Amino acid sequence: MIQWYPGHMHKASKEFKKILPQVDLVIEVLDARLPGSSENPMLARLRRDKPCIKLLNKSDLADPQRLAQWISCLEQKNRVRTLVCSSKDNAITGLFELCRQLVPRRDNRSAMIYAMIAGIPNVGKSTLINRLADRTIAKTGNEAALTRMQQRIEVSPEFTLIDTPGMLWPNIENPASGYRLAATGAIRDTALDLQEVGSFVAEFLLQNYPAAIVQRYDIEPLPPNEIELLEAIGRKRGCIVAGGRIDLEKVARLLLSELRNGELGAICLETPAGYAAESRQVDVIRAEKAAKKEARKAGRRK
Repeated sequence: MIQWYPGHMHKASKEFKKILPQVDLVIEVLDARLPGSSENPMLARLRRDKPCIKLLNKSDLADPQRLAQWISCLEQKNRVRTLVCSSKDNAITGLFELCRQLVPRRDNRSAMIYAMIAGIPNVGKSTLINRLADRTIAKTGNEAALTRMQQRIEVSPEFTLIDTPGMLWPNIENPASGYRLAATGAIRDTALDLQEVGSFVAEFLLQNYPAAIVQRYDIEPLPPNEIELLEAIGRKRGCIVAGGRIDLEKVARLLLSELRNGELGAICLETPAGYAAESRQVDVIRAEKAAKKEARKAGRRK
């Protein structure tokens, strides 16, 4: 279980609950490379049947085949639509029309749509807001937890966004999700051991995108495991310290930087089927813990 929940995120979650009844719909920004792990389970519970648009951002960095699977999966959820976008296209300009489809004009009511936009840290929410408003409003940067305060932004005479700080949930019970979030920068680099995150990514690439490794690092044949891959990358990139030892932390930083910048090519770090299997395993573990807790309580009552 991974815990990284700065105080302002707790405050943001309380504000989200307070404001939610006042908005027409929720817009959740996801990282197109990990739509499952970047989807906040708290938002789904809080919004209930309120319409929701999932903005799959950074789509230029995502594997298009896997992304198509995620779009199909997400749109099977109750009152959910998706919009794929990135900083390199104008797809975000279609957001208002999609909102209007979900919130049609009604008699005796203002035409204004009030939409709450939310997302975990570092999914590009602030950049999208600035593009929608056509001016710099939200602070941007390749670092988690930059937005700290809620703000209202009138994008047009008929469209108001309520921006909220990036919100994670208190306990990330799926370890693989935690590593994916750390790999893409949604969790600060200081929250997890960088070598562990780098090893997770190296193992994933070996299993899912071996051609990307060969193309980027010119390593062939590929090593049999993630540690040997990190060492091979270290030798290629000169990450060597005294005694000829490979500086694995430096290699991990390099690998994560190139993953985040898209230098490894279009990659999705998870599939709907794989993520669903992980979620089922988390449910099993959660049920086992609950059963043990109940058994301890029963034992104390005797």
